[in-house]
Amino acid sequence: MNLKELARKLDLSPTTVSRALNGYPEVNEATRERVAAAARKYNYQPNTRAIRLATGRAMAVGHVIPVATRHEIVNPVFADFIAGAGEVYSRNGYDLLLSVVPDDDEERAYRELKSRGTVDGVIVHSPRMQDERIPLLHDLGIPFVVHGRATDSARPYPWVDVNNRRAFQRATEFLLDLGHRRIALLNGLEFMDFAIRRRAGYEAALAAHGITPDPAIMAAEEMTETCGHRLGVALLSAPNPPTAFLVSSMIMGLGLRRAIEERGLRMGRDVSVIIHDDELSYLRNGDDVPIFTATRSSVREAGRQAAAMLIGLIRGEAGAPRELLMEAELIIGQSTGPHRG
Repeated sequence: MNLKELARKLDLSPTTVSRALNGYPEVNEATRERVAAAARKYNYQPNTRAIRLATGRAMAVGHVIPVATRHEIVNPVFADFIAGAGEVYSRNGYDLLLSVVPDDDEERAYRELKSRGTVDGVIVHSPRMQDERIPLLHDLGIPFVVHGRATDSARPYPWVDVNNRRAFQRATEFLLDLGHRRIALLNGLEFMDFAIRRRAGYEAALAAHGITPDPAIMAAEEMTETCGHRLGVALLSAPNPPTAFLVSSMIMGLGLRRAIEERGLRMGRDVSVIIHDDELSYLRNGDDVPIFTATRSSVREAGRQAAAMLIGLIRGEAGAPRELLMEAELIIGQSTGPHRG
């Protein structure tokens, strides 16, 4: 089906249908939704080359990934985020442009995307405190959405994030209600915003119960199986080991479980564990009954939401959202139980 045939089905002019599909702000929302629904029904695929010529847009979204020290490209969370975002790009006729660069070339990569006009907007990954990319992208005039938030950023910016502070506060409270008082935190690297917020939630829950956080049972490292195992071995071998652990990823949690089992202990009976579960498509937390008790938030859905927000900003849609805070569920699995002391 071509554009004229779709327009006849809708009893609209081809110009109106084209403008609705391409996000022109003068098309009202009801018409835009009606056209989009018909395009899906009849499997209409817009001519991207024609859209580029008509609008001057690149019809592409950029993702700049620094890999030298942060290993983002091999992070399974990134893969699921891209899968979710890609669904939205494809539905709206956008391509994905992935630029993999050394850490110190990140600024140059953004400047080249702007100068070449190869993308209409970008998604910013793994925000940090006072993230320098935010003022850079403002100055370059590139529409962007941040996956996460950047603590202490001096300028406002659009973002999609999970409520990490609240998630880890609830998880810590759950362990406290089970009678645990010596609760370890195995966190991600704490120059990352999500890790800062998770520590804050953990510490807030402890403080509300009159417990002073103990630095000896708090760690911030890369969220790998190896780190989870090494930290678990060290903490469980200590004279006063934790009875429960709060862990920032399932992968790190798998390493911790290995350490628990090596000591002849049983997870959920002798040691309680709560992880953060990004609901990854190929690393499932059990089937009918979750293996790990977890704070759960779908990173694929975050990808969909961030992509939709960015396309709305690119199109200049009136009332396009600029902030979205997703709440995490607390899923009860087999890895937690009452304190046995």
